[in-house]
Amino acid sequence: MSFQAYLDNIEAKTGRTPQQLIDEATKKGFGKETKAGEIIEWLAEDYDLGRGHAMAVVYIVKNGAQISDKHVNSGG
Repeated sequence: MSFQAYLDNIEAKTGRTPQQLIDEATKKGFGKETKAGEIIEWLAEDYDLGRGHAMAVVYIVKNGAQISDKHVNSGG
């Protein structure tokens, strides 16, 4: 599954765009220095996201909404 497919599935499941999740995470005090486990726990409790999808959100919370070239056209 491509990174974009993860983000699309997350949006379908949560009703939140990646930017909305970044904004919500920021309001909760999450950022680059936050441990992944804290963000994963929040997403599991509030949105019932599994670990794989939550890790995609961890990536965008820590790195912003832009994804690196290694995830673009990766064939997934």
